[in-house]
Amino acid sequence: MLKKMPGNDSGFTLIELMIAVAVVGILAAIAYPSYIQYVAKSARSEGQAAVMRVANLQEQYYLDNRVYTEDMTKLGLGASPFVTEHQHYSVASKGTTSFTITATPQGAQASRDTTCTSLTMTDAGVKGPKAECWK
Repeated sequence: MLKKMPGNDSGFTLIELMIAVAVVGILAAIAYPSYIQYVAKSARSEGQAAVMRVANLQEQYYLDNRVYTEDMTKLGLGASPFVTEHQHYSVASKGTTSFTITATPQGAQASRDTTCTSLTMTDAGVKGPKAECWK
């Protein structure tokens, strides 16, 4: 059986603890910006889906009325402009002979997603402002 020597306590020293905290801090500093970018990109998919949904509803409305509408309530959506389910985007449509749908980020999404300040789509299917916003 081993005998414990006086003054020889087992455990972490203050230096070891400080090194472990520093390593965790460095890892967090590297990982956090990537995490925020991932969250912004995943929330952007909600805006993309909303724009596509409104475009589909506009085309259905055009088949019935031979004109597009700027009033989202006529498309069966609750309000004009339409706010997405998780309230990351506000979606509006402009034009009656042609349309441009714009999804504008709201709340935290507006400050997180600086790459794509808005998502747009026209009746011709042209997506903007950049192709990387739709990936």
